[in-house]
Amino acid sequence: MGAEAEGEVGGSAVVVLGLQPSALVDHVARVDWSLLDRIPGEIGGSQQVAIKDLEHILSEVNTHILPLVDDISPIRTIAGGSIANTVRGLTAGFGLLCGIIGACGDDDQGQLFVDNMSFNGVDLSRLRTKKGHTAQCACLVDAKGNRTMRPCLSSAVRLQASELRTEDFKGAKWLLMRYAYFNMDLIQTAVKIAKQEGMSVSIDLASFEMVREYRTPLLELLESGNIDLCFANEDEARELLRGESNTDPEAALAFLAKYCRWSVITLGSKGCIAKHEKEVARVPAVGEAHATDATGAGDLFASGFIYGLVNGLSLEECCKVGTCSGGSVTRSLGGEVRPENWQWMYKQMQAKGLPIPPFAKNV
Repeated sequence: MGAEAEGEVGGSAVVVLGLQPSALVDHVARVDWSLLDRIPGEIGGSQQVAIKDLEHILSEVNTHILPLVDDISPIRTIAGGSIANTVRGLTAGFGLLCGIIGACGDDDQGQLFVDNMSFNGVDLSRLRTKKGHTAQCACLVDAKGNRTMRPCLSSAVRLQASELRTEDFKGAKWLLMRYAYFNMDLIQTAVKIAKQEGMSVSIDLASFEMVREYRTPLLELLESGNIDLCFANEDEARELLRGESNTDPEAALAFLAKYCRWSVITLGSKGCIAKHEKEVARVPAVGEAHATDATGAGDLFASGFIYGLVNGLSLEECCKVGTCSGGSVTRSLGGEVRPENWQWMYKQMQAKGLPIPPFAKNV
C-alpha cells in the first residue's frame, strides 16, 4: 500500500496535503427515520460508536433502505473521511496534485481505501500501512438528503504525532486538517512542521458535538494564530459562540476572522458567507433543489474554495466555486463525485464566468 514519501507526483511537487490520521471507509445508505430514531446520539450529527454498534447499524440498514430511482444501488461503500473527500475532490475534479498523510490497516477495508484514492489520482506515498483494522463509518441519509454519521475509530490503526516527518511536508502549499480533540498532539505537531515549511493551514470544525464537547482546546488552537483558514457549518458556528448573546452565522464569522485570514461558514440551502480581512462575501447555494445526499457537501465545498485560493481567485469567486463543487456531490449517494456530476459542475462554473480546470475543457 503506502510507499516512502518523496513529496512529488510525476515530477511535480504536491500542492495540497491532507492530514487524516486514520484511513476511513464509508458505508453510505439512504434509510427511513425509524432506524435513525433507534441508534445512539443526535440525528444529523457525528458520534463515535464501538465496533459492535457499527455492525448492528449496518445489519439493520438493509431492512430500512429507501430506494433511489436514478442510482444503481441505494448503498455505497467507498473511501471516506472529510479530508479524504476534500483531497479526492481536488485531484479528480480540479486536477491539483494532492497527497494524504495518515495510516490505514492491512485489511480489505484498507485496500479499498488505497484503491479508491489511487484511482482518483491522490498521492499515497505518505500513507503508512499498519497491522490492524481500518476505520469505518455508517453514513445514514434520510429522505431529504440529510446525513447522520456514526464512525467507528476506537480499534482502528492511526498515525501518531511521533511518526510525522519534515520531509512529508516539503514543497506543499497547504495543509488541510479536521478538528478532533483526541488528535490534538498530532494536529499541533503537524501545524508546527507546516509553519516551519512556510505552508498555509486549513481546519474544518468537524461536527457540532466536537465543538460542544471540546470547545476550550479549539479556541486555544484558533488563538495561536497558526490557522489560516477555518471552515464551519451553521451548527458548528453556533456551538463556537455558545453562551454569547448573539450566535448567528455573521457573529461567528466575525469571531473566526479575528484569528484566521479566511473564515467560511456554510449555510446548507442558503449557501455560504466568508470573510478575508475587510472583505465579506455571501453566495447562494447551487443545485440544492436536486440534492440526494448531503454527505460530503462541506468537504467538496472546501475542495472548490481551496482550488480558488490556489489559483488566486477573489473571495467571492472562491465561494462560488465552492458552492458549485459542494452542489455536485449532493446529486448522488456518498462523498465521491461521479463523472457526470463533475460535468454538471463545470457547466455551472462556466455559466458563472469562473475558470474551469484546463483538462476539463477537453472532457
